Amino acid sequence: AEAERDAARDEARDARAALARLRAEQDEAEVTREALRARLSAAVADRLAAEEGSEAAAARAEDTAARLADALAARRAAEAEAADALTEAERADALLSTARAEMAELDEARAAAQREAALLNEQVAALRGELEDLNAILGDVRARDAGSQAQIESLGAELNRALQQVAAEERRARRLEEAERRRLEAEAARLEAFASEFFGQLRQVLDGREGVEIVGDRFVFSSEVLFDSGAATLRPEGRAQIAGVAEVILDVAGEIPPGIDWVLRVDGHTDDIPLAGTGRYRDNWELSQGRALSVVRYLTDALGVPPERLAATGFGEFRPVDPRPTPEARQRNRRIELKLTER
Repeated sequence: AEAERDAARDEARDARAALARLRAEQDEAEVTREALRARLSAAVADRLAAEEGSEAAAARAEDTAARLADALAARRAAEAEAADALTEAERADALLSTARAEMAELDEARAAAQREAALLNEQVAALRGELEDLNAILGDVRARDAGSQAQIESLGAELNRALQQVAAEERRARRLEEAERRRLEAEAARLEAFASEFFGQLRQVLDGREGVEIVGDRFVFSSEVLFDSGAATLRPEGRAQIAGVAEVILDVAGEIPPGIDWVLRVDGHTDDIPLAGTGRYRDNWELSQGRALSVVRYLTDALGVPPERLAATGFGEFRPVDPRPTPEARQRNRRIELKLTER
């Protein structure tokens, strides 16, 4: 753009110089025209003198006419040259106007470029400010990261120590669990031995008695032998049955080591026929609990069995040994079960 502007300036300068030359030539042509006019006047005067009859005057007139013709031709040439000069001046003026317009556009473009450069400078300054702020923030973050890294390393060390301690505790717990498992297995084996003795003695005591059977590791007493229908008070025959059990319990309990936490569980069961709801017990669940508790209280209050070695539980009709809806099945389901087990 700067080179184009310089070229336009040079062209305008050349056009102004050409215009000056043309104007000077026009002035010279005007002088020549005035001189021709004077000569024409002289020629006319000579012609008038010739007409008065002088041959010499006629010759001068002819000469003057020739000079006049030459002057006219020169005048026409000067006028043509002046016209050409005017045309060239007009072109120079047009070029100058174009150059001025281009210079104005270049000046406007330069001003716009300067404004844009100023705006870019402002944006660059703002970005530099933001960059400085970001660098400051980055410095703070790096400082915090360094502190966090140190804290993480410290926490990692503490975590490793804690994991080592947990692993040690787990190993210790496994050893204790294994020792406890072995102890419980040993106690269970010893209790099983005493239970075998207990059941052996009970078999001897209860052998042949009506309403008593052995099912696995339990002694099962028929409720008809122990209680009246719908009642939870032990009948005399039932007390006799339970007394024999208590004698065996007390005999075996003296041989069981104190470290074995044994208990005699007394479970009450009924059939699935609902109670009338007019008696002491609202349903079979309460009746089964009442009967189990009646047996436990008789063992403790009347026969001296330690209460901490007894547990009373009622299951109602919800654990039948025979689910058939027959009188025989319901009679089997009405029962009291005794089982020697761990607490």
